[in-house]
Amino acid sequence: MGQRILIVDDAAFMRMMIKDILVKNGFDVVGEAQDGVQAVEKYNELEPDLVTMDITMPEKDGITALKEIKAKHPSAKIIMCSAMGQQAMVIDAIQAGAKDFIVKPFQSDRVIEAIQKALN
Repeated sequence: MGQRILIVDDAAFMRMMIKDILVKNGFDVVGEAQDGVQAVEKYNELEPDLVTMDITMPEKDGITALKEIKAKHPSAKIIMCSAMGQQAMVIDAIQAGAKDFIVKPFQSDRVIEAIQKALN
């Protein structure tokens, strides 16, 4: 069985792109969420091996969701997804416990590299 991954992004198109990359590389996408509120709920429900988390989302942003998940699950592995030009937010996310970050538009080899590094 592949590693279990939760995908969090407010854009359905982005979730589909990441899911496509992951499934083709043998990962098991166990859930999707479209904002930070859903991300925290789904994490608690599914306890995935890893989360890909968008930074900028409605309701609750990715950094807030990251902090909530890490507070309850200190060993959670979360990779942030950011658009170009979000360097300050990426630094905040890494300081809050994110394992790595990937930049949109996604390059499949970079996504897989970040995920494998975070899981090992």
